[in-house]
This record gives sequence, structure tokens and C-alpha cells, in this order.
Amino acid sequence: MAINADAQELAALRSLSANIGRDPHLTQAAGGNTSLKAGDTLWIKASGTWLKDALAEDIMVPVAIPPLLRAVEQRDPAADQPQAFAIEALNARKLRPSIETTVHALMPQRVVLHVHCVDTISLSVQADCEAQVTKRLDGLEWAYVPYRRPGLPLAQGIAERLRPGVDVLILANHGLVVAAETVAGAEALLRRVTGLLARPPRKVAEPNLVALTALIGRTGYRLPADVEAHATAIDPESCRMASGGSLYPDHVIFLGQGSVVARPGEDVKRVTERCGTAPVAILFPGLGVLMRGDAGGGADAMQRCLADVTARVDGAAKLNYLTAAENDELINWDAEQYRQKLNAAGG
Repeated sequence: MAINADAQELAALRSLSANIGRDPHLTQAAGGNTSLKAGDTLWIKASGTWLKDALAEDIMVPVAIPPLLRAVEQRDPAADQPQAFAIEALNARKLRPSIETTVHALMPQRVVLHVHCVDTISLSVQADCEAQVTKRLDGLEWAYVPYRRPGLPLAQGIAERLRPGVDVLILANHGLVVAAETVAGAEALLRRVTGLLARPPRKVAEPNLVALTALIGRTGYRLPADVEAHATAIDPESCRMASGGSLYPDHVIFLGQGSVVARPGEDVKRVTERCGTAPVAILFPGLGVLMRGDAGGGADAMQRCLADVTARVDGAAKLNYLTAAENDELINWDAEQYRQKLNAAGG
């Protein structure tokens, strides 16, 4: 394809990326990523950047596709460090490619969109996810990928499930991937799939802001940025689900393992004493949520995401939580520590 056409598609991708990034039901904070293949070069969102900033900032990084795919095929640990494949001559800001660059490189289509769509996640944490999605995506070419850590393990999991014609991936405990030959085609497919997977959230009461403000006192805690975040603590089903553990990677990265739920009669001081640390967020059942004062924008976005996800999960469904080993793998992973550092710096 001509260079001008590539430039036009990249401009279109940046516009679509910004739109996706502004929708908390599609992606949150630095989560999600988009890409465009131009010959042997993959232009992909940089790690730690926010899709909503795609028009205001240069957040796309060029990566050499052939050597990266060889590394994935050979199970070379280098594939877990996509910055090694960045084309530095075109990378003026010296940004690191997305943690999930390998996912985009594996998909044969020119345009790939990976989103942390709350409707998809709400299905992907259910033990019956595959059966549920089979009914909803009948007629589409899609594949279900069991949970693997983002990066090389996930790329290998996708390679095992990928077959000719597949342009939709449901990633267990993670999110959604759609791919097409054009930006317009990818956007249309994204809208179609998310529409088919959509489920209405349970209705919840308003948070008790008076009681929450009284709990704040001089604790250093604050109300969450989004009023929607309180729903996790107010809705009994959502609170029960949240108390069971971690449901997807970005929760672990930005909020820590699982959710801390206050016991009857506990205030902030007693919760922190019981935990031995000050949790990023505390759920007060029936009242709402409090965030630690120094929690960044990523933490607020993920607390809202937890509310949006759990409100859509079938209350009778068996849930698949991340295991202790999977939690530890994420917390100690260099790539995620880098992304968390960028998030803290950027607020």
C-alpha cells in the first residue's frame, strides 16, 4: 500500500483510538491498545500511555514485525521485551511498545484493536464464558483463549487457538481483540461484537456520601473520581464477587490483589490495622468506596471498571479468579512495573 494511504490509515487509527479511550466501557486508564501494520512495521500504542491521548500526543511506536514473530515462534524470552524490536530511528520519544505487542503481531490483519470492554470482561470471568459467547457470536469467526499472562505467554496461547479467518478473540479474564484490513472495518466489527456481548448492569442505590465523608475524617482517604465506582460496595452481589479475589490483570496492577471489604463496625483505621497496610481502595458495604489519597488516575479508572464489570456478571455464575501464582506473576513483572511507574508519574 502507498505511503500516503498508510499515513491516512494511521491518522484514522489515532482518531478511533482517542474515541475508544474516552469510553470507560471500552478501556480504562493505560489499558487497551491499537495497532496498524504498514509493510514489515507495526505501529502500536506505547506502554503506559492512554488511548484517549492518541490525538493530543504521539503515542504510537514502530516495531519490526519479522524478528518479533520469529522470537514468538522460537519461544524466545526476548519476545517478552518488545522494546528490543522497536525501530528507534522512527521512535522520537523513545517510548516502549505495548506489553501486548506480540498479540497484535500475531494477528494477520492490518488493523488490530484490543480493548478491556466491560461487557466482554464480565463474560470472560465466568466459568461458562465459552458457552455464553458461542450463543452470542454465532456466525462470526472467533476464538476463545484461556487466561495467560499478557506478553509472550498470551501470544503463545493465541497462537495455539488461532485459525484462518478468525478476526475476534475472547481473552479469558482479560478482554477482547478484533481485527480487520481497515480502520473502518475494525471499528465496525468492534461495535458489532460489543453490541452482541452487551448485558445490562444491575441497578444500585446511590452512595451514602454523608457516611463516607464522616469515615474520611483525617485518614488521608478520599472519594473516588467517578461516582459509578461506589456500585461495587453498594450492590451485595458485586461486593461478594469483588471480595472473592482478582478477576483480571489491570485490577492487580492498579489496585492490588483482590478487594478490601470493611467488616461491620470497621472504620478506615481499623481496616488498615487489620490489613497491615493502607489499601488503595476500601469497600464499605451499603455505603460506597474510599480511595487512598495518593491513588493515581489509573486506580480510579480501575475501581470504576470493577463496578462496571461486576454489575454485569450473572449473579448465579461460577467465577474464575486469578490464582495466587498468577497474581504474583503480575506484581513482579517488569513490564507492568514500568507501566505502573508511568501511570503514577502521569496521575
